[in-house]
Amino acid sequence: MKRLLHPAIPALLATLLAIPALAQNQNQDQTPIQPPKSVHAPAQRPPKIHPVGPRLAIRHPVPVRNPHAPGMVAAKELPNGHVPPPSADGNFIIGPTHKPAPATLHNPHVPQGRVCTFTMNSAHSRYYPGIARTPGTFGHPDPHNPARLIVTTSHPHPWTRHVWVYIPSQYQPGTPAPFIVGQDGPDPLLFTTVNNLIAEHRLPVMLAISIQNGGGDAQGSERGLEYDTVSGRYAEFVQNEVLPRVASTCHVRLTTNPNGRATMGGSSGGAAAFIMAWFHPDLFRRVLTYSGTYVNQQWPWNPYIPGGAWDLHSMLIPHSPRKPIRVWMEVGDRDLYYPNVMRDGMHDWVLANEDMAKALAAKHYHYQFVFARNAHHVDYAVKQQTLPEALEYIWHGYPIHSTPTKSK
Repeated sequence: MKRLLHPAIPALLATLLAIPALAQNQNQDQTPIQPPKSVHAPAQRPPKIHPVGPRLAIRHPVPVRNPHAPGMVAAKELPNGHVPPPSADGNFIIGPTHKPAPATLHNPHVPQGRVCTFTMNSAHSRYYPGIARTPGTFGHPDPHNPARLIVTTSHPHPWTRHVWVYIPSQYQPGTPAPFIVGQDGPDPLLFTTVNNLIAEHRLPVMLAISIQNGGGDAQGSERGLEYDTVSGRYAEFVQNEVLPRVASTCHVRLTTNPNGRATMGGSSGGAAAFIMAWFHPDLFRRVLTYSGTYVNQQWPWNPYIPGGAWDLHSMLIPHSPRKPIRVWMEVGDRDLYYPNVMRDGMHDWVLANEDMAKALAAKHYHYQFVFARNAHHVDYAVKQQTLPEALEYIWHGYPIHSTPTKSK
């Protein structure tokens, strides 16, 4: 019988299921922040299906989607250049132009926070010992199950990652602060925006934690394992290995109140942000996503959640009691559409995000869904336009002017 996994992978996966423990004895790194590198493939149109051998995606233009087409959620079209108010639930359409919001630009006239940086590595992680997919390889669909991708080139591989922590100048040492955890760090735009919104009293005095991913992308990679796996494991990694390092290295206290803890990300990082709150609303209850990868990208394949993150909107949200989660999400009209060899009906990013909005609405969640015209996958211009309002939306209802107390 043909092997579906690298021979070392079964042992690795057994390790991944071990009882978590806190990371320790890791080294601080004061390396200056470097601009983030994109980990996302260009938007693509599905190539023709080739039945032989593993094959990477072929680059093609993506279709431009009409937000008023049959099957799309009913949404309010806003005037060009406008964004929804941060107090409004529901579905909205913005664009086609996307001017940066003033709060996303550096303002030398407001108090400036600082950024604390440290490194983590797989040798000290009980959650993620590390894997990688051989460069230039991908996988091929199981001929008996098109929803399952066979990856034979994933193997154990160590990782080292940076964590960046923005600390506002208004933070009072010793007080437990609310915070947001972002994936695919660093995120200078997030830090600048939070800094300005705190000064304008539009956000609470809060920290922003930006975590670098473990490397690679999609099935068989460390990033894919962390972000696309539909389980509570990544949230537990953040809670038990990352946050203690934030507190000890950066000399801050973090609130244990889940209403004071938010998550965010783009693409698979967005899916991870939602999955963190879904499986652990006891830890995180505010979610912000751009072009969330709510598609079938989980690997290894799980027969209990066979559609991966697609099953969030097709199964988990519809058939579960409503959870105390508040969600802001966005997708672009030129977002990803079957960018690889999978032809399973579950790799359309626009449809996935539309279906997320439908599922959240049907269960009466507080959510805001933004469909952006003239926008690609995790479109940076859209993020510059919408991030301040998105942050205000997810933090709606949280005290802004009050000083954190030791009880929080």
